Amino acid sequence: MNDESMLVLPVDRDEQLATRAAWLYFVAGLTQAQIGKKLGINRIRVNRLLAQAREQGMVQIRITGRLADCIELENRIKDRFKIDQAIIVPTPPDPALIRHVIGAAAGSALAERLKDGMSVGVGWGRTLRLSLRSVPRRPLRRVSVVSLMGGLTRGAAVNPHETASHLADLIDAQCYYVAAPALADSEATRDLLAQQPMIKDVYERLRKVDLVLVSAGGLADDSTIHHVDLISAADAKSLKEAGAVGDLCAHWLDVHGRLVDHPLNKRAVGLSPLELKSVPCVIVASGGIDKIEVLHGALEGGMVDILITDEVTASGILATSDRVTP
Repeated sequence: MNDESMLVLPVDRDEQLATRAAWLYFVAGLTQAQIGKKLGINRIRVNRLLAQAREQGMVQIRITGRLADCIELENRIKDRFKIDQAIIVPTPPDPALIRHVIGAAAGSALAERLKDGMSVGVGWGRTLRLSLRSVPRRPLRRVSVVSLMGGLTRGAAVNPHETASHLADLIDAQCYYVAAPALADSEATRDLLAQQPMIKDVYERLRKVDLVLVSAGGLADDSTIHHVDLISAADAKSLKEAGAVGDLCAHWLDVHGRLVDHPLNKRAVGLSPLELKSVPCVIVASGGIDKIEVLHGALEGGMVDILITDEVTASGILATSDRVTP
């Protein structure tokens, strides 16, 4: 008997049980009571296992039906901003679930476009983290994933580096990072970092990507940028005073998609949103009331090819366009 035949893979019993429960429920069509009897557990445990399976991405549900209201909004957004596609999903009753439904749609849209020989740029944020749950594991050939910006100084699931690494793992791709913080301490430091050979190499790769997936950030108190302490309350106040309505990859924009004149924009390490205009396909996935104006800016600024958002946000974008367009 050789060593290979004796190899025993570690087993996560909870994961195995959750997978088995999900299979029996979603594929075999058993009720929760029937699953409990079959697995020797109570219905409460079954319910928790099914929730775990959905949360961890073991189960990916795709709804193929279309809603007339969403289709109308898609067409209006597409026509108003001259983009390739708009994907509008129903707004859930709980605002906390908006990023979940948009993330699911974004992951599916990304998965449909991934192919051999492609280079993909990815941003950061909670919506993008959730989107990867809907990207099936599928090895591709000669594929690279490049993070669009520097990283955070502390570990977080929304860290740009971790988002890029997770996607690269799913598709067996080479992964490249901007080995620097998302925000340098000064413009001079940012310029110095940009001249480092390893960062220059990543920047060159970024300018040659075939596809980009990013999420927009707002300036509300519960935004991701506040959640990870990337900016202070004083920074947010001064950004708003400068006309900022949100960010793409830690570059702050006004409602028309122009970079605002603010010191933070001179310290951002990564690809400028203005350079997204030269990327063949840019998917922007985001939603929520606090994202309406920054999404409008990205659309008006020509930084979006495919918009993925929810009904309420889409309606708000159109209303903003009516309000701010001369």
